[in-house]
Amino acid sequence: MKTGDPEITNLITKELIRQREVLNLIPSENYVSKKVLAACGSVLMNKYSEGYPFKRYYQGNAFIDEIEDLAIQRAKKLFNAEHANVQPLSGSPANFAVFLALLEPQDKFLGLDLACGGHLTHGSPVNFSGKIYKPISYGVNKETELLDMDEIRKIAIEQKPKMIISGLTAYPRTINFRAFQEIAEETGAIHLADISHIAGLIAGQSHPSPFPFTDVVTSTTHKTLRGPRGAIILSKEKYAKQIDKAVFPGCQGGPHDNVTAAKAIAFKEAMQPEFKIYTNQIIKNAKALADSLMQNQIKLVTNGTDNHLILIDLRNFGIGLGKPIAQSLENAGICTNCNTVPYDPSTPFKPSGIRIGTPILTTRGMQEQEMQQIGAWIAQVIKDPENQELQKSINQKVKKLCSEFPIYEGL
Repeated sequence: MKTGDPEITNLITKELIRQREVLNLIPSENYVSKKVLAACGSVLMNKYSEGYPFKRYYQGNAFIDEIEDLAIQRAKKLFNAEHANVQPLSGSPANFAVFLALLEPQDKFLGLDLACGGHLTHGSPVNFSGKIYKPISYGVNKETELLDMDEIRKIAIEQKPKMIISGLTAYPRTINFRAFQEIAEETGAIHLADISHIAGLIAGQSHPSPFPFTDVVTSTTHKTLRGPRGAIILSKEKYAKQIDKAVFPGCQGGPHDNVTAAKAIAFKEAMQPEFKIYTNQIIKNAKALADSLMQNQIKLVTNGTDNHLILIDLRNFGIGLGKPIAQSLENAGICTNCNTVPYDPSTPFKPSGIRIGTPILTTRGMQEQEMQQIGAWIAQVIKDPENQELQKSINQKVKKLCSEFPIYEGL
């Protein structure tokens, strides 16, 4: 992949090699198709298009209008949504736009605690959601580590939030969106479902959908959906004008038209029969990987998974070991991210967990047999994280395995 700039070309080449030779288990990442890559690197990068299709502030948008309209129609069809805004640049700006559209500063909302699997935008005090608005958190049951819908309902009735957020970034079980909707309706709240991690699973009918009953749904377009870095907002028609105004001019200027085209391609790819096979295999792989880890005496939050991600609880090995063990795993050719676990006695800067997932391994074509081996390798490193010879040995085995499942050939 040549850019004409030797230094940048060299670094991009090194990154391509890294992606080819490591087992990437970060659940928020994926490998997009060459079609999506091509759209992101197209001449659409050159255009400015403030406004919405057929209502622009710049001239020369005839073809851009058609591209964005196509992305909108595909998003609505894919998710059975009444309205779609495909302009958000990422997941956090998408959530910010919903807050801006539907809440006033200091309004109360209910969201999943960050340490229990929520996102920064679900009420973290360091985020806009915790600085501008009044977050009320719900967590998971300390014993089961599962969401307790009765407890969430009790909190909602007591606190009367204007909005309730359902969704996850590190919760490995199925989200009951209908139960959240019933609580929202009972308490008069707006229901925002943040499906950033599981959008692909929902599109592939491998996870229950929040559509069409949920008020507003936000999602990134990468992760399990396997599209470009970006986001979408889907909603009931009655919220369409408020949301569109909140995105533009509320918190964004011109959209990234090259990414909009890539989103449209990804939505079409997600409508194909093979995408359902893909998302089903993601979950099969996650369950097989979880089983392998538990067979090797590694503790998992909730003792397993229903979706694409697994949260490893390292507290049996020590408190705050997430980062150093993630570094040891990377030395072994296994890329993960450190993460807090529910009721972690340590801090977010020194968490006691590791978050992993199977979207990329599944994109590469790996299946349950490979998951068994990968789980054993992860367990070996966790149990002996200072053993550099072990890490070197596993790294060589990882490279051999990756060579059997090549990616981006011809780039």
